[in-house]
Amino acid sequence: MDPVTTTTLDHEITQTVRRAAERVRTALGQDTGDRVERALVRTLTDTITVDDDGAFVITGDIPAMWLRDSTTQMTPYLRLVDRSAGGSAALADLLWSVVARQFRLIEHDPYANSFNREPDGAHYDDHDLNADPLVWEQKYEVDSLAYPVTFAHALWRATGSEAVLDERAHRVFRTIVEQWALEQDHDRSSYRFVRPGAIATETLARDGRGTPVAVTGMTWSGFRPSDDACTLGYNVPANLFAAQALLAVAEIARAVWQDDRLADDADVLRSAILDGVARYGVVRGPAGQPVYAYEVDGLGGALLMDDANTPSLLSLPLDAPDVLDPELWAATRSLVTSPANPYWFSGTVASGIGSPHTLPNRIWPIALAVEGLVSASGERRRELLRLLAATDAGTGDMHESFDVDDPAQYSRPWFSWADAMFCELALATAEDGVDGAAPDA
Repeated sequence: MDPVTTTTLDHEITQTVRRAAERVRTALGQDTGDRVERALVRTLTDTITVDDDGAFVITGDIPAMWLRDSTTQMTPYLRLVDRSAGGSAALADLLWSVVARQFRLIEHDPYANSFNREPDGAHYDDHDLNADPLVWEQKYEVDSLAYPVTFAHALWRATGSEAVLDERAHRVFRTIVEQWALEQDHDRSSYRFVRPGAIATETLARDGRGTPVAVTGMTWSGFRPSDDACTLGYNVPANLFAAQALLAVAEIARAVWQDDRLADDADVLRSAILDGVARYGVVRGPAGQPVYAYEVDGLGGALLMDDANTPSLLSLPLDAPDVLDPELWAATRSLVTSPANPYWFSGTVASGIGSPHTLPNRIWPIALAVEGLVSASGERRRELLRLLAATDAGTGDMHESFDVDDPAQYSRPWFSWADAMFCELALATAEDGVDGAAPDA
C-alpha cells in the first residue's frame, strides 16, 4: 500500500473531519463540535508519521506508539470510512496504514506493548530486562494484541479492503492465537518482566514471572491496560476482549485466507477462555449477586474493582459485545459505578472511575466517555459531554485524570486517547440520535 501523502491528508481527510464536526455542531452545539474538530485534526497532524513501514502513532505527550492507544486514537475515524455511506477512501488508507504498522510491530515482538519509531534504543526505563532497541516497553498485556485484531476486523467490514490482510497479517494472527494459547499455562512461558528497584505495580513478582496462578482456560496477562502489573494473573475484561478478538480472527481466517485450521484453533481457544471466565471469573458481589471480577488467579483469589483504562468491566459492551453475559454485566456495572469499587471517586465537581495508576480522588475522562457510550440515555450522554468540557481546566484538551474537587489538578497535558474518547462519545451521540434530545444551548 502506498503511503498517504501530506496533500491527501490535508485536503480529503480534513474535509471529511470537518463535515463530521459540523454534524456534531448541528446536533450538540458549537462548543462540542469545535472540540471534536480540533481533537480529530490534531491527532491526524500531530501524532501520526507515515513512512514505508506504515503509520506510526504517538500517544500525544509520549513519543512512543502503544498498540492499544494507537487503536483507540483511531477508533472515531471508523465512523468516517464506511464505503456504503460514502466514507473517505484516503482516510481508510491512513487507518490501514496504522494497522500495517501494528502488524509489523507485533511480528517483531508480540509481548511488547509499546515501540519506538526507529530502533534507536529509547526506553521508558533503561534498566528493564528487555533491551530491544525498537521496544519502548515490553509489558505484556492481552489487550495489546486484541485491539489491532478487532480494529482490523472493523476496518475490513467497513471498507471491504483486504490490502493489509496479507501474509504478514496471516502470520501475526497465527502468532496471537498461539501466544494466548501458550499463556493459558504461564509456567510454560519464557516471558519475564523485571524493572530493578521499581514499585510493585511497575515490575512482576517472582523474578519477573508474576504472582502464582492455576490453569483455568483463561489466558494470562502480566499487566493491565493501565500498564500497571496485574495483582492476579487473569484479567477478566481482557480475557473477554480476547474472546471477542478470536471471533474476528476466525472470520477473517475463513473469509480472506481460507485457513480453516487457524479459524478452528481460534474457536477452540475462545471457548476455553469463556469457560474459564464462567468458572473462575464470575464471583459473588457485596450483596451476594454474581458479578464479573476484575482479576482472578484460579486459586481462589478475586479482585472486585474496575479501572478506568479499557478494556474494563464497564466497557465490555463496547469491547466484547458478542461474548459477555448481559445480566452479569448489568450487575457488574452497578458495582463498579458505586463505592463498592475502590476506584470509584466522588467529589463536589464530578464522580467516576479512576485508577491505581493515578492519585486517589482522580477520575478519568476515558471512563466518563465509556459511561456515556454504554448508556442508552441520550440526555445522560449529553450530561457527560458537558461535564468533560467543563473539567478540562480551560485547556481545551482531555487529560488522563483530574481531581473530583478541583479539575485544575490533572495528569498528562495531552492524552490523545482521552481526546479520541470524547470524540467517539460526541459522534455516537450526534449520529445515533439517542432519545432525540435537544442540542446543548
